[in-house]
Amino acid sequence: MGIRTGVVGAGLMVISLLAVGCDDRPRTIDSQAPEEPGPSLGNEVPSEIPPVPSEEPDPPPAPPPGEGPGRTPETGEPPNAGPWPVDAVLDYTQRFGVGTPQSAGLDEGLNLWLLDGDRIGVMRPGDPGPTWTKGVGQARQPFGRDSLAIDSTVICGGEAGRAYVGYRAAEMKRVEGISQRTYIPGPGETNYTPERYAEYQKGDLDAVRLQPDGTVALEEHLWRTTGASNAGKQLGIHNTNDFHYEEDRSILNCTRVTRGPYRGDLYVTTNHGVTRIQGLTYNSHRHPGWYLITTNPDGTQAESLQCPPMYGLGIAKNGDVLVANEQMVGVLVPSGHLAEWDRENTWAGPTPWTFKGFNHELNGQASDDFWRAFEQTLSGHYYLGSAEFGVWAMTPKSRSTGNWSKLAGLPSDRILALKATDDGALYIGTNGAGLWRLEPDGTTLAPVQEVAGQRVLQFVYEPTVTPSMLLVVTDLGLTVLRGP
Repeated sequence: MGIRTGVVGAGLMVISLLAVGCDDRPRTIDSQAPEEPGPSLGNEVPSEIPPVPSEEPDPPPAPPPGEGPGRTPETGEPPNAGPWPVDAVLDYTQRFGVGTPQSAGLDEGLNLWLLDGDRIGVMRPGDPGPTWTKGVGQARQPFGRDSLAIDSTVICGGEAGRAYVGYRAAEMKRVEGISQRTYIPGPGETNYTPERYAEYQKGDLDAVRLQPDGTVALEEHLWRTTGASNAGKQLGIHNTNDFHYEEDRSILNCTRVTRGPYRGDLYVTTNHGVTRIQGLTYNSHRHPGWYLITTNPDGTQAESLQCPPMYGLGIAKNGDVLVANEQMVGVLVPSGHLAEWDRENTWAGPTPWTFKGFNHELNGQASDDFWRAFEQTLSGHYYLGSAEFGVWAMTPKSRSTGNWSKLAGLPSDRILALKATDDGALYIGTNGAGLWRLEPDGTTLAPVQEVAGQRVLQFVYEPTVTPSMLLVVTDLGLTVLRGP
């Protein structure tokens, strides 16, 4: 959250104290700066961008119709139902004893992964229940502020037999002699200390592997990236263009791309932005930030880039990446080259924003909207869920503004998760009122009473099997819906 005060005088001065800042180095600005957001500035973006190597392979083509998991060949054979039960609604906590995980995921081999604090569970197709492994990777030390992680957050499946586990780390403290909180000098550099350098190892993301006996082992704590300054530095996830900036410390959400030319890519949102991952290589990060203007004691003005924690994450049907932090929302178009992910040029460049704005109907830009989910339904409509302000429909009317309207009829404004499904519906996970379904008409709402639990923590959608699978993680366990 942020602590903000507004002062109205000759102009508006907004003083912001964010729990996680994007760039806490204010700089003097030109009073004639344009209102429409321009390219991001600061340590995020290198002033000179190296060309993409010509030998970098093109992205893999999308599977042709009738081929690949979940696609029916042109032979009249029945659809691929996958290895799991096809009951329309099945409580996996009751049937398979999976307990009450905080997060769940499916990998490309349709192994079911579960996360419960410092335990990782896996249930392979045919297993009577999950096998749990404790103390892997960042969880090998007891959780705590001064440990490798404060706690675990989410789990996402990757290629068959692999999963990614996210962790949370404490915010770094400002130290004397270093102007930015997230800057870490390396060995031999001014103000270097081993203690501060060790901050690189905290939080972030583990890749783990399924073993033949059903247990889990650490494959690698992710560190490989596309930036030249990062080459060979096994320092966890940090800024791709300059390893000195340790801004992505806590993984807040994750999703695996399940179809299209970039199937298998993983996206994770953090305390700072959204990072793209292919295998064991990442490129961080992008964020729909904005500039906060402050007035100095001498009357001059300065601005600093604001990008609070990002929870909202979705993949549109055309492959666009949908992101939402506490204040801003954005739609990104990924390119075929991982090295181009962090190349910020706002509306242009290889990975442009097609929308980047905020909900002016709800709050001012300096106020938190607490976005927790961002989805696009089959009809093309965008929906965002807020932890405090309900579900909002959004239709862009320009690159930075939209028409916003609140969805009526829900019993709670506390939203934790959304998921658009191939039947055109939108599933809505509330914090206190259970699971709800918005029909494709965009107006008909009804509770899904067959799913136990009042607090819906997460959705995972697997459309590559028929009927499709929708995993619903609640405070009472895991339920799977087939066919939405």
